[in-house]
Amino acid sequence: MAITLEEGCLIVRGKVVLTGVPANVVFSPVCSDSVFLGARSSIPSSRHVFTLGVLQEYKLLCLFRFKIWWMIPHFGKSGSDVPVETQMLLLEVKEESSQHVENFKPFTNNTFYILFLPLLDHQFRSSLQGTSENELQFCLESGDPNVQTSEALEAVFINAGDSPFDLIKKMLEKHKGTFNHIENKKLPPHLDWFGWCTWDAFYKDVNPQGIIQGLESFLEGGCPPKFLIIDDGWQETVNEFIPPTEGTQFATRLVDIKENNKFKEPVSDDACTNMCAFVKSIKHEYGIKYVYVWHALVGYWGGLLPSSEKLKKYNPKIEYPVQSPGNTANIRDIAMDSLEKYGVGTIDPQKIYNFFNDLHSYLASSGIDGVKVDVQNVIETLGSGCGGRVSLTRLYQEALEESIAKNFTGNNIISSMSHNLDTIYSSKRSAVARASEDFMPKDQTSQTLHVASVAFNSLLLGEVFVPDWDMFHSNHRAADFHGAARALGGCAVYVSDKPSTQDFKILKRIVLPDGSVLRAKYAGRPTRDSLFEDPVMDGKSLLKIWNLNTLSGIIGAFNCQGAGNWPLQQKDENLPVCSTIWPY
Repeated sequence: MAITLEEGCLIVRGKVVLTGVPANVVFSPVCSDSVFLGARSSIPSSRHVFTLGVLQEYKLLCLFRFKIWWMIPHFGKSGSDVPVETQMLLLEVKEESSQHVENFKPFTNNTFYILFLPLLDHQFRSSLQGTSENELQFCLESGDPNVQTSEALEAVFINAGDSPFDLIKKMLEKHKGTFNHIENKKLPPHLDWFGWCTWDAFYKDVNPQGIIQGLESFLEGGCPPKFLIIDDGWQETVNEFIPPTEGTQFATRLVDIKENNKFKEPVSDDACTNMCAFVKSIKHEYGIKYVYVWHALVGYWGGLLPSSEKLKKYNPKIEYPVQSPGNTANIRDIAMDSLEKYGVGTIDPQKIYNFFNDLHSYLASSGIDGVKVDVQNVIETLGSGCGGRVSLTRLYQEALEESIAKNFTGNNIISSMSHNLDTIYSSKRSAVARASEDFMPKDQTSQTLHVASVAFNSLLLGEVFVPDWDMFHSNHRAADFHGAARALGGCAVYVSDKPSTQDFKILKRIVLPDGSVLRAKYAGRPTRDSLFEDPVMDGKSLLKIWNLNTLSGIIGAFNCQGAGNWPLQQKDENLPVCSTIWPY
């Protein structure tokens, strides 16, 4: 065995990785290089925090949720550097580092890697965290006070190997059985075509006239998109909180599965509404191959309106989310805090599939080809009384994926705001997921963070999904930066420029004349020598991203230093600041 537990020490390939491992820790070998760790308690509870041991003297990379919706990377060298809500921990182990066990023959490669991956264990979800004493802990929680346990036998997966990119093995997929590896999923065809999203162009004021203006301007510029995302703003919603105050906008609720008046003929009540006619028209006039629309997993941000006659068959009721201590320990999000205060119109668990099927069948009948499903992690806060967060998430994901498969032909779904393990490890069909917080065109300090966070998050997300790098603007100070990243990201390429503001010199460098894109084969990830260096705040390291295409490999180098700081981190004022952050 390359991984053993001896005399209170976790030993991997002869290296002592954890010391002071408590007696209640459960060690379960999977194969020579892989084990599960768990723990037992004398008291049943819906939430446990178990100590695994003391971790120090190794370079480490964490992917943690800094907000309830999104992950970012964090770098360090001991257990105290592991943030709350860590969902992946990777260690670099060199022959000269830490302690070596006597009489153990070292492997020929002097550097290897150890992955700590918290998992779902039945109705419970795990995450990692550190303490000021360098203890590494895992938090186990169900999200329902009535769902309790006194043990978790497979809470954390540990794997060791010479390549950091091969550690999330398919055997984990087979052993757990709750998710599928990306290689076993059908990829939606929109990935290989240039696209346009309406969000930044119009925000919630999106309308058919504006969309046509945008498509006309792309056509005139010689770079017409082949897929279109009609983002938030097409649905029939209502906000009951008048006068509005800060946060009430997130309590807006859905009142009908059909489109709002902006997309309807003024006097027509035909079954084929103007959304149907509009979609048919733009496909014919502008050569659009795929049209997606946006919706939240619970219908809209604030869920369904319980008093809506058109939605009453789904038995909606107002429930008040409860965030876990892990969420509130990092950055609180105004949207989530507002939903806690004003409630979510939840769907009867027995009616979830009916809701998705009714919505998606209607959209498909209107010519819509797929959906972007947002605000997914809200489900983890609504598990009380429903069997817990993991059980409710699986219920939603199974219903969602079944509806997608029934109503759309190409597995056409983009998941978003879904960076929790509940969702990641409940995904059997969904093949595309947003890989970072939104592209924010007005925040100049976030541009480098966006690219860096997607690249690092793809180490985990890229095993289960094709990471979606989000839209960008072709007419933006960082357009070259974003365009280059997407060219090697293995992702869809789409923008959100306002009509007649595009920079077609940028677009034509990454989009072919027929509207297709040369998408790389895999998720773009940091190179091995970039994994444990902070490319945003250490004042010296470049971010290098690698990928493969059909004929060769590709590497891009990005200067992410000097523009912004990672959330929850203070910059070392003694580090040098780069004066130029853009690669042109």
